[in-house]
Amino acid sequence: MRDFWLSCGHHLTDRDAGGGLLVTDALLKAYLARPELRPPPEACTAEQGLHAALLADPRRPVGAGEIAAMTDAEARENWGLMIAFRDHLLRHRTLEAAYLDLVGRNIGGTPPLFLDQLVHLILRNILDGCDDPFVLRAAELFFRPQRLTAHGGALLAADEETIAGAGAAPLSPLVSMLGIPPGAQIDVLSDENADTYWGRSDRFDMALDLTAGRRGSAAVGTVVERWVKHMLSRDAVVEPLKEIRDVPLTWYVGLDAEGTRIGDALWNGEPLDETAQRRVVGLFRLTLGDRAPAATPVRGEPVYLFLAMTPGKVLRVKPQNLLTGLPARHAAAFA
Repeated sequence: MRDFWLSCGHHLTDRDAGGGLLVTDALLKAYLARPELRPPPEACTAEQGLHAALLADPRRPVGAGEIAAMTDAEARENWGLMIAFRDHLLRHRTLEAAYLDLVGRNIGGTPPLFLDQLVHLILRNILDGCDDPFVLRAAELFFRPQRLTAHGGALLAADEETIAGAGAAPLSPLVSMLGIPPGAQIDVLSDENADTYWGRSDRFDMALDLTAGRRGSAAVGTVVERWVKHMLSRDAVVEPLKEIRDVPLTWYVGLDAEGTRIGDALWNGEPLDETAQRRVVGLFRLTLGDRAPAATPVRGEPVYLFLAMTPGKVLRVKPQNLLTGLPARHAAAFA
């Protein structure tokens, strides 16, 4: 079995009997190694002392006074956010349970970076043993913003952070077309180069073709199925669609803020102008297994999913929308 996404820290975790990821000391220490928390040489004694103490005992209680004693305001902010996040993880047995709790009640108070890291880890757990690079690349959409562009009749998604990198000279027409700084080599994932994904999965330097009817769109549907199964203990079948015409939107979920706005407009009977239509990246029909309660409005009815990019052609998927928006959240596996 080939490994992937080593940077997420999956190797620092353990699993419980239900398949959830356990919070380990090794994982907590990895957060302490982040540059935002590693004290610079000029850091005050209070900051250096707390960092050293937590490296020795990453579950050690931290009082508000220890953070307030730090002389640097940015350090106080970073440590306050980190300790609050650490304490939240420690209140839950698994990372999945911690994420579900954040999604359910306090996601707005958690830095997006921490949320993306949790999704990265959880998806690495969900996709353990997956041998399809298209599915793995599609899963990157769930925790890394993408820049979209149309080229040669295809809709291509490239990692936004990778695009923002730097280098020497453009190496391909795709690099120039996406506005990628010289040297940031991007290849479009294909059957011919798919085997190279394993060695470069942590570089996030392969673009995905999300054109309707092609393999990338189907791979996104597979990731949604796996996410719903793991997080909500519900079977789901997801079908990519090329268009939606004359269907009752009994239930819909936007997979991002733009997708939600488009779903809301259609729900209210508003026509989509050409500009809004061009922002649609993907349409999907999700059908849950037959264990939905009889009183559920969508029992036996499909749920339509909308994926869309911003006017600036950036795609920011919110996987939590599936957990809060589907009529299956009562069955959360790790709650």
